Amino acid sequence: MRLLVLGGGSAQLNLIRRAKALGDFVIVADYLVDCPGGRIADLHVPVSTFDAAGAIDAGQKLGIEAVVTTGTDQPVLTAARIAEALGLPFYMDSQTALAFTNKRVMKALFGKHNIPANNSVLIGREYTPEKLNGVRFPAVLKPVDSQGQRGIYLVDDAEDVGRHIPDTLRYSREDRALLETYYPSDEITVNGWVVDGHATLLSVVDRLTIRNTRHIGICLCHHFPSVHLKQCRREIIDLTQRIVTSLGMENGPLYFQYLVGAEGLRVNEVAARIGGAYEDLTMPIISGIDILGMLLSYVRTGSCDTRALYGYDVTRRDKYVSTQLFFCRPGEIARITPQDEMLRLTGVRDIYFAYGPGSEIPAIENATARAGYMIIEGTSFTDMIDNVNRAFDVLAVTDTDGANLVIRYGEYPDKYYFGSPEA
Repeated sequence: MRLLVLGGGSAQLNLIRRAKALGDFVIVADYLVDCPGGRIADLHVPVSTFDAAGAIDAGQKLGIEAVVTTGTDQPVLTAARIAEALGLPFYMDSQTALAFTNKRVMKALFGKHNIPANNSVLIGREYTPEKLNGVRFPAVLKPVDSQGQRGIYLVDDAEDVGRHIPDTLRYSREDRALLETYYPSDEITVNGWVVDGHATLLSVVDRLTIRNTRHIGICLCHHFPSVHLKQCRREIIDLTQRIVTSLGMENGPLYFQYLVGAEGLRVNEVAARIGGAYEDLTMPIISGIDILGMLLSYVRTGSCDTRALYGYDVTRRDKYVSTQLFFCRPGEIARITPQDEMLRLTGVRDIYFAYGPGSEIPAIENATARAGYMIIEGTSFTDMIDNVNRAFDVLAVTDTDGANLVIRYGEYPDKYYFGSPEA
């Protein structure tokens, strides 16, 4: 089968390998000439994953028989449009995909269906305080149709908005951005699968982010299980199902982000995809369910085997898994700890480096500066954290002066994890 994969970044590498193992001729669409996925695919076409018309044209010329993406937001809409144009299987139509990829549409549907979310307003470059519509400062300014925490800022007042909105809109195809009230909270991520409009939760993880800079929301790690899972289980399940029903999702993967604070559970944003924190790799460890295999089956045939979902209870998984999305201080890389040395460490299931020797690591402004990831498990929460710390003891990305650039677990001055689910 000739399969078009939208995106050739690290989040698509496992997808590309799996499809090739099935015997597919894999075509990667990515505007980056030297993307990692392009190096292992059968063919790389330099088309942006945001460019539906360009991707449709390439798909027609290349005779693709299926289209898929994973780990990234906006290509879900592109994939749905390609599938409609070329008559290919996909798990949702383009109108539904728009609701899951455009926060302007998403927030309107939240309001229409009384989904608990932060007060928000759409603003343009000619922003005036009178148009706040209930939004209070501090607030979060973000594009309505971007990804990877690009152009997202924590702002304190109207002057702050004016300073940052040009950069926010630089990452958008629209002329308005979203400004929403900041809600002090913990963040959790829900992963699951929808069958005929019914959502099954496969994991609830703590999503730990950088909070001591203006570049808010950049994820540092995921921990399973969430400290909030047992107490909020029923509320999380109910809210997830309400969102699935309200946005008209019938089938496929879900990746929802919620905020847990003093005023209860609120939805931050939602996506209809396998998560970008390498959930294609962690979900089989956590749940025993191969969601990547399910996704590939669906886009190839229009259906997948969902029997493993029946009776699944996310609270009964005796697993402890941490996905460390590690960053480095800026600098030129001279040496990196060999991958095989890291994989010999207790609990380390996988590791990936986004940069190699000779590369220049940029300053942290969004998730694209991520230096790599580690997937680490343990026999308990405490054992998992011990394994994480031991991994960081060994992990080194050194510069030309011999300094280790890695920003290790717990080094950020803000509270780095919420506590133990065993407490």
